[in-house]
Amino acid sequence: MTELTTRKCIACEGGMPHLMANEIEELHKQVPQWEIEDWHELKRRLKFKNFAEALAFVAKVGTLAESENHHPTIKFGWGFAEITTFTHAVDGLSENDFILAAKINRFLEK
Repeated sequence: MTELTTRKCIACEGGMPHLMANEIEELHKQVPQWEIEDWHELKRRLKFKNFAEALAFVAKVGTLAESENHHPTIKFGWGFAEITTFTHAVDGLSENDFILAAKINRFLEK
């Protein structure tokens, strides 16, 4: 399986199928820190020491989302950030969601 962090998100259009459960399970092995919500979205909640750290993390995710043209829902506040991603065009999960999750994970390794 190709490392997700080496892949680039591709534009999805309506009419494309979302990933099936077996495909989701296989890709999830590369981002086990993320929760699968109703086979429809990926979610990860993170803790930070303060608001400034959460804000800095969210800014990095925003820059990444723009460069990948795949935009998650981001909630954050003092000491936390929550990222949720799914592919609107397919109304479910696509490989793009797993690529984005893997690349977000890299920020946490540094």
